[in-house]
Amino acid sequence: MNDTATADVAMLEEESSRFRTEYARVRDEVAKVIVGQNEVVEAVLTAIFGGGNVLLEGVPGLGKTELVKALSRVLDLEFRRIQFTPDLMPADIIGTTVMNADEQGRYRFEFRRGPIFTQLLLADEINRASPKTQSALLETMQEGSVTTGGTMYQLVQPFFVLATQNPIEQEGTYPLPEAQLDRFLFKVEVPYLDRTELNEVVSRTILKRPFDVAKLLDGERILELRRILDKVVVADPIRDYAVRLVLSTHSQSEFAPEAVKQFVRWGASPRAAQALIRAARVRALAQGRAHTSYEDIRRFAAEVLQHRVLLNYDGQAENIAVRDLVRTCIEGLSLEA
Repeated sequence: MNDTATADVAMLEEESSRFRTEYARVRDEVAKVIVGQNEVVEAVLTAIFGGGNVLLEGVPGLGKTELVKALSRVLDLEFRRIQFTPDLMPADIIGTTVMNADEQGRYRFEFRRGPIFTQLLLADEINRASPKTQSALLETMQEGSVTTGGTMYQLVQPFFVLATQNPIEQEGTYPLPEAQLDRFLFKVEVPYLDRTELNEVVSRTILKRPFDVAKLLDGERILELRRILDKVVVADPIRDYAVRLVLSTHSQSEFAPEAVKQFVRWGASPRAAQALIRAARVRALAQGRAHTSYEDIRRFAAEVLQHRVLLNYDGQAENIAVRDLVRTCIEGLSLEA
């Protein structure tokens, strides 16, 4: 190994160590506000550092909104919240063009920006709005821009959408369009609190103890950390493992277990393989490593795949949990091709 290569390796190891330190500090700072939900916090941070959007699913009152607020303070990002309702229109999100008169009395059209022009957007109860309104987020989630009236507006980076949704079986909710679901890097299920955690939440509420969190990062630093991800080594066998894991969710694939062949209509998209690699790179850096492992791929497989797999009629009738199917795929997939 020549001197240049040695220097590059040393620099990457140093960057990995810094990433691990900063990741841990952010995680611990958020934990001061959020009781429990450690896996949820880890998943959301992984998606943010990986440059992806997150869909949080859980019943109301589990701290989803407080988590997003805490993240906006710790990461020092501009934050806005949209409460999705059945009568919400796309213009209420992206903005609208109005006619104004200038000082000389001449009329002109002016675009007034909507709440989507921010850095950290909380789309609260996104599945209570109609699919037409939900789709207004598609361009921003994929391209980081807004097009209206023939003009394209670039959003300030980094830009993230953290959407919350109630379980679909609740009344007054609409399933998200498949194309929009695919734009979420993760779908994270927020579990109910246990006895100890619930006691802590009630105690904090009764005592009204304030928890101030420090600003540890900013948008520019997040972009710098994201550029480090591209340097993390993904060996060919590990990349192929991620590909085979995605193919195992397709009922016609040679890698599909029997349960997938029986209950799945459509498997995960190519974005799922890309998401597995991005999440694996973040996890590797968070542990101070400059290379990914098989476990890095498996760690967030459920969050990456569960919203990208569509069940057939039999799967829906049997109330099959996609998360369980993903676990079956992992257990049945060998490390070697």
